[in-house]
Amino acid sequence: MSHAHTNLRRVPVQQRSADRLARILDAGAELLDETGYEQLSTRAVADRAGVPIGSVYRFFPNKRALVDALAERNLEVYAGRIVARLEVIPEREWREAIDAVLDEYLAMKRSVAGFSLVDFGPPVPASGPIDAEANQRVAERLTELLSGHLARGSEEAVSAERLLRTVVVCVQAADALLQLAFRADPVGDPDLIAETRILLRAYLAGVLE
Repeated sequence: MSHAHTNLRRVPVQQRSADRLARILDAGAELLDETGYEQLSTRAVADRAGVPIGSVYRFFPNKRALVDALAERNLEVYAGRIVARLEVIPEREWREAIDAVLDEYLAMKRSVAGFSLVDFGPPVPASGPIDAEANQRVAERLTELLSGHLARGSEEAVSAERLLRTVVVCVQAADALLQLAFRADPVGDPDLIAETRILLRAYLAGVLE
């Protein structure tokens, strides 16, 4: 079931309206890469998308709402990519599943417009705090997708509460390390990324094995 479009002022019903919304979000993502969040304006988004400014306001009251919708779309795209990867990974093969989760995030970080500033939550200053609310949403979605792959190898099951807590820890830790990795290198410092992978595997091994 799709989780998209929960925060729009108006949810598109017709395909023409959905296409216009997609153009607006695409334009916002491109402009984030070019100008940053502070210089982003709804007028510039409308011009880039080739739509009247009223079309932007039909969906979003301001640029923060637009960015929130872009983050929501990013999470939908990310979830879809993970689902595709998990289809060929046997259940309980949690190492491969976690590698897929990390690899797809890195791929989006390097290639998706606007993702370097807005991944799954609004942009924060480079020295600012981790967005715990956005990370909680990501953790909940990943728990939903990975529940079969993060089952214990033994007959002892991991409770739903413990599983979510485990994924929250993984997301928070990975977020902090990957922020550092991409601050050090535009495509991600390979050594820090490798350490992130080691940390996730070591922590999960203690929970799942």
